[in-house]
Amino acid sequence: MQNLPKTALFLSVFFCCQSNAAIAGERPWRVLPLSANGKIAAHWTHIGWGGFAVDGESLRTECDAKGMGLLLYEKEKFGNCEIRVVFKVKDDKSNAGVFVRIDDGILDWRKKETIAIERDKDGKLSKEMLKKLMEASEQKQGPWFAVHHGYEVQICDKEDAFHRTGAIYSLAKAATSPNETKTAAWRTMIITLKGNLVLVDIDGTRVTTFDPDCKDVPKDHKWFEPAPEPKRPQAGYIGLQNHDPSDVVWFKEVSVRALTP
Repeated sequence: MQNLPKTALFLSVFFCCQSNAAIAGERPWRVLPLSANGKIAAHWTHIGWGGFAVDGESLRTECDAKGMGLLLYEKEKFGNCEIRVVFKVKDDKSNAGVFVRIDDGILDWRKKETIAIERDKDGKLSKEMLKKLMEASEQKQGPWFAVHHGYEVQICDKEDAFHRTGAIYSLAKAATSPNETKTAAWRTMIITLKGNLVLVDIDGTRVTTFDPDCKDVPKDHKWFEPAPEPKRPQAGYIGLQNHDPSDVVWFKEVSVRALTP
């Protein structure tokens, strides 16, 4: 074989490595910025009550006694992909969630006010206020639209298998996730959307596999839980939930990437 000049040899090795990387199927993550210049980044819009505050390089839930809220990424819908969310909680009771596969109707709730509730000095709801909250759920107002027309991947360590971190809220159980006892630690949730399936990994451990067509999906539900129907779209919007006033959760990263070819 004829000797190649050094430059040609370098280029040959470079393109060979690039080709091998492509064959290996390396998939870069695309970050969806959460903040810019001390404010919530563009393309995120808040629906419902409460909100999020920029806290260093992360967003912190700012909950309101009037009701829960949803920070919606309104720029695009996501189909088959992986979604990486880096989060931490104040304590094991801190409640939030990551919503996926929300249908187009959520866009109608931008800048619309929803039913407000009031709490007593102990943070409790009266029967009248509970009735109003149930009404908001029944009418699928604001964040409640996402509950009934999307899937919530729960964040709350101190709950049962259907309602703890990593569960598809009330529809699919989650195994105990790593680092549940380390409330100050950043944890990584990867949600895989693949056809009808929703898979959840926490810190590298698979905790939930959800198939909405599976016969084991609960058919009965309480007023604050989603019904299995209507069928969620395979490509939908994503959002971050802020829950009750005592619930503090930080989100440091939301990224997406394509599935392995």
